[in-house]
Amino acid sequence: MAKTSLTACGIAAISLVLSSGVAAKQVYVAEPAQSSWKVAVDTPLECRMLHAIPNYGEAQFTSRASKKLNLDFELKMRRPMGETRNVNLVSMPPRWMPGEAAESITTLTFFKQFDGYIGGQMAWSMLSELETGRYPTFSYQDWQHRNKRIEVSLSAVAFQTAYNQFSQCIDNLLPYSFEDIAFTVLHYAQDSEELNKASQQRLAQIADFVRYSDDVDLVLVATYTDSQGGKQVNQALSERRAAKLEQYFMAMGLPKNRIQVEAYGKRRPVADNSTPIGRNKNRRVVISLGRTLI
Repeated sequence: MAKTSLTACGIAAISLVLSSGVAAKQVYVAEPAQSSWKVAVDTPLECRMLHAIPNYGEAQFTSRASKKLNLDFELKMRRPMGETRNVNLVSMPPRWMPGEAAESITTLTFFKQFDGYIGGQMAWSMLSELETGRYPTFSYQDWQHRNKRIEVSLSAVAFQTAYNQFSQCIDNLLPYSFEDIAFTVLHYAQDSEELNKASQQRLAQIADFVRYSDDVDLVLVATYTDSQGGKQVNQALSERRAAKLEQYFMAMGLPKNRIQVEAYGKRRPVADNSTPIGRNKNRRVVISLGRTLI
């Protein structure tokens, strides 16, 4: 929803909210001297920027490794709301911008016992407002007091430096997620322990993810051959391929007890071994990743 200027009455009402001493309204916002933003996570897998809101909680912007650019915003409340509430999100000018109008961004819903969440384009819009020095502000009826409204603002003071780091982190995110590489089938050149070039590139992507992730706790490796050659020869080749991949993942810091390998030789073909295409499909390794669920 595009932001629109509020009516004179609406602007006056919100302006009153930001002034002190107004009955039946509670305002939560960091004063200029208190306002701080920091990038708490800066890795190729995740970027997270935090802003403390005194006496209320914390604002979090998060972007994660994925094929698509993404952004999530969460309003972490020390005391989650006891009732589901409709919420107005408004872009407020700071006090040192006299004459600037308040502008409506959107309306949304915060659910009972959950933190407030905004995703996608609306979260990007909040960052844009902060970058111009404005204060994204949430307004909703207090669930404990029928005649009282809560106003929660994100301060733009000291925002830009952290935002620059956050933007750089987003630029460096891996262009794939755990789900993209959790189950992967790679292929070998004929009679070789080496993966073909395309599969080597794919393995490098898996390695990058595992290297930066602290919750990948299991790697399953299953190697197979085609039916060319004798049974014992194929089994030995399959075992060498499995051992080589085991060493590969151990070199990245994974302990041996978290790497399970199995060599199947020419057993369990997935295609017709009488054709070159079929044999190429059967010369494979299946890599499956497991991760700790939080």
